[in-house]
Amino acid sequence: MNPLLSPIKLFVYFIISFACNEIAWCNNGRKIGDVQDAEFGDFSFPLEHSFEVDDVGRFRGRGALQLKAGKDPGVTLSQNQLSQDDRIKLKDVAAVDGLYRIRVPRVSLQADRQNDRQIDGYLTAFVRACAMVESHLSDVITLHTDVSGTLIGVSIVTLPGACRGTEVEDDVDLEVFNTTLAVMAPVNAPGPETALFLERMEQESEKKGKNPQEQKSFFAKYWYLILGGAIFLMASNSAQPPAGGGREQS
Repeated sequence: MNPLLSPIKLFVYFIISFACNEIAWCNNGRKIGDVQDAEFGDFSFPLEHSFEVDDVGRFRGRGALQLKAGKDPGVTLSQNQLSQDDRIKLKDVAAVDGLYRIRVPRVSLQADRQNDRQIDGYLTAFVRACAMVESHLSDVITLHTDVSGTLIGVSIVTLPGACRGTEVEDDVDLEVFNTTLAVMAPVNAPGPETALFLERMEQESEKKGKNPQEQKSFFAKYWYLILGGAIFLMASNSAQPPAGGGREQS
């Protein structure tokens, strides 16, 4: 046996181990980007999809949505690649103008509420399968929440959104999802400015209270002028001689 064989084996083993850990070549048969439940822990929930020729929903895993806690909370999405069989099936469903469906569980997106979370049903959305095929799996998924952070709706659109009859010959274009994820929380509508109106009314009342002269009527303010003018007119009329009077005879 060659004495250099053992060191060579050790060197080769070291190189392979380094490649597996750093470059992610060795993944136990899993493609890079595939989702494993163990990677997400308690703060993730599944994203499922269904596309069938008979239009019967049979949901299976498409990926996982992971809640990100901390100073900058958010939601991230990791997705599996479509297998060869799924790519063929998706094109078959598109050929009969079938539907592509997704669903997520109705859970809270607040990471601090995940310890006692309970799934209260599922939220579903769909697009035409032909739109998914022609967009090369490019879609936008929006999660809608209420004020408490609980999911109340999900929507999906493709880019482009219309089916134009374009054929996708290369199945490689239907392998990897190109998804944009958005979370929409409710926006408080502007309320009536009641407080501002009342504040202005109080300010006007205080201003009038400091200047009571402004609250008087026209006659109350200028009564002395009106009275003086009336006396002047009466005096002027009495001082004039009667109309048509003759001179006195001696």
